[in-house]
Amino acid sequence: MTDFTPFLKELISAPGLSGHESPVCDLIANQWKPLVEKLSLSPLGSLHGFRRGEAPDPRSSVLISAHMDAIGLMVKGLEEEFLRLTSVGGVDARVLPGQLVTVHGRQDIPGVVVMPPDWLLPTEIHNGNVPIEYLWIDTGLTAQRLARLVRVGDLVSFAQPPLELSGEVIAGHSLDNRVSIVALTHCLQELTQRVHQWDVWVVATVQEEETLGGAATSAFQLRPDVAVVVDVTYGRGPGADDHRTFPLGGGLTLGWGPNVHPTLFKAFKTLAEELEIPYSVEVFAHHSGTDAIALQVTAEGIPTVLLSIPLRYMHTPVEMVMMKDIQRTGRLLAEFIARLGPDFMNKVNMD
Repeated sequence: MTDFTPFLKELISAPGLSGHESPVCDLIANQWKPLVEKLSLSPLGSLHGFRRGEAPDPRSSVLISAHMDAIGLMVKGLEEEFLRLTSVGGVDARVLPGQLVTVHGRQDIPGVVVMPPDWLLPTEIHNGNVPIEYLWIDTGLTAQRLARLVRVGDLVSFAQPPLELSGEVIAGHSLDNRVSIVALTHCLQELTQRVHQWDVWVVATVQEEETLGGAATSAFQLRPDVAVVVDVTYGRGPGADDHRTFPLGGGLTLGWGPNVHPTLFKAFKTLAEELEIPYSVEVFAHHSGTDAIALQVTAEGIPTVLLSIPLRYMHTPVEMVMMKDIQRTGRLLAEFIARLGPDFMNKVNMD
């Protein structure tokens, strides 16, 4: 089995904030090129890979999707030698002070997120969490030099290098959702050694953290018969240990709720049990907060299912995941696709 750790570390070392995914898209394209028959970009920038099925025409098609964009920061203002900032996506401001960042101005500039002394902050936030409007980025440059290199609207990405921990655990920023890109890549590699009847579209979507625009537009363009979304979910950890979280190393989760088609849920559940792949059921009373929202309601509606990989400390620069959960997800995807028969759509109903 291929060790995808180096690829994951490469992915989370590259910028690719929501709406500006080109740097990471290039890395994914290079990895997918030998695994698919053709690659293309949607008008919005999502990456589409295609593998032709073996069944005679007309064939059904399955879309497997993971978003490649990441959360980060943006320059909101310049005040002397410091930068004010705002968030791109749902950044947890509690962990920002002291974080290393890269400001993508006229050139890449290293910086650090800083905050004023507590006694200079408003009384109501003394000794508490500091909102992002009171944080700054210090690059060490003079005000004149900074003004020549940085403009309002320039992107700021997290700069902490990936960290390999014990037990095949990886920590770092942007694991949401680059881990799912690795799971899709593992699936593609497995499919190179398998016969599959259906056409396969593998899609790395843009803008999930902000608009869901990549998933909606790619689904409309490709019109698959069914769709599988792979994302992350809340991993069990300190202070996060109830039914809404899932253990690292305990396998993936299968989403269940109005955002998930019951036929696909049952198919993945049965297959996971047959393959002895551990899983948990993750219940959503409403939508899932993922690309599955957009895929499900595109055009006439696309039967959609959601697989999620447990991730600790979501939307922080120190997210954490276990590699074997990624591998299990990729294997389950490949097995599902390889077993899709010409009559599968006859079984898809809301019972």
